[in-house]
Amino acid sequence: MNRKKAAEEVLIANPIYDGVFKYLMEDNKVARKLISAIIGEEVTELSFAPQEYVSKINIPEKSVSIYRLDFLARIQTSEGTKVVMIEVQKVSFGTDVMRFRHYLGGQYQREENSYKEADNTIHAFPIYCIFFIGDGLGVKGIPVLEVHPSTRDVATGRVLENFRNEFIDSLHHRSWIVQIPELKDRRRNDLEILLSIFDQNNRTENHHILNIHAEDFPEEYRPVIRRLQQAVASKEIREIMLGEDYILEHLRMEERKAQMKLEEVTAEKDGVIAEKDGVIAHEREEKEKIIVEKDGVIAEKDAIIAREREEKEKMIAREREETNKMIVLNSIRAGVPLETIQTITGLSEKEVRKILKNNES
Repeated sequence: MNRKKAAEEVLIANPIYDGVFKYLMEDNKVARKLISAIIGEEVTELSFAPQEYVSKINIPEKSVSIYRLDFLARIQTSEGTKVVMIEVQKVSFGTDVMRFRHYLGGQYQREENSYKEADNTIHAFPIYCIFFIGDGLGVKGIPVLEVHPSTRDVATGRVLENFRNEFIDSLHHRSWIVQIPELKDRRRNDLEILLSIFDQNNRTENHHILNIHAEDFPEEYRPVIRRLQQAVASKEIREIMLGEDYILEHLRMEERKAQMKLEEVTAEKDGVIAEKDGVIAHEREEKEKIIVEKDGVIAEKDAIIAREREEKEKMIAREREETNKMIVLNSIRAGVPLETIQTITGLSEKEVRKILKNNES
């Protein structure tokens, strides 16, 4: 029974990480399948447009990452084919609205997002927006939201069904919002099955890796799974994920330093006020005591930060060791040659054999 269960389990890289998400979307076939499933229209051609990557952004109490991809897509609809701009954005939090507005404003102005007819008239490509929101928008029980502007008669309220107009399509865009926290236990259709690759409830002890069952996915989505399996085996991708973890930890340390600096400035201002009150001598003596105490606090905080950094490095090393162990064991079970395993993991033959020996059953 345990053997059967183990055979059904598949380890994939966690696409919540920017590096993994980028690797996933760089495969044109996989990107077309994922985007087609979300928008509900067949993407027959897909090409990268100019891209923008925004790294980690430090805001109070939150470390945010935004990853954007721009595509030019040809879509097959019941009315024929059409070409649209598709914006894919993966962000940790959905509250930074002004950044999205600024970015979309820039997209409206790009000459690349329009085309010229033979008579030199210029037309804008419609824009589709797909958002992957790490903390969701608070709409419970609905993993995927679609925003589709409609046109109605103001006097009667009647919606004009199937009404299409270039003026409207060029100024109003359709959007799809994937609330990653709401993917848990929501598998009502093929799209929600596909998007379960983002379900963080499938994380292993190593948060870089998700544990899924391939048989849960329709055959047409297997290329997506295989792409994420390849990411697990990629040493470069594993290092990128570790780097993202390090960046987040670095930002937290910078926040702590900023708080310490603020406390220092506040203490200095208090000292100036005391001097103005005519107790210069007494204040100087007290300030010297404060400085001594402050130096002790700073030294203690530095020691805490150093210990945290040491623990983080140990944790990263343990995660790397555990990842390599899982790759070695799964690869051996799959019949992968020892030399190939060495190439994938970067381990020596002696290290690989040691893992095998320690896990002999």
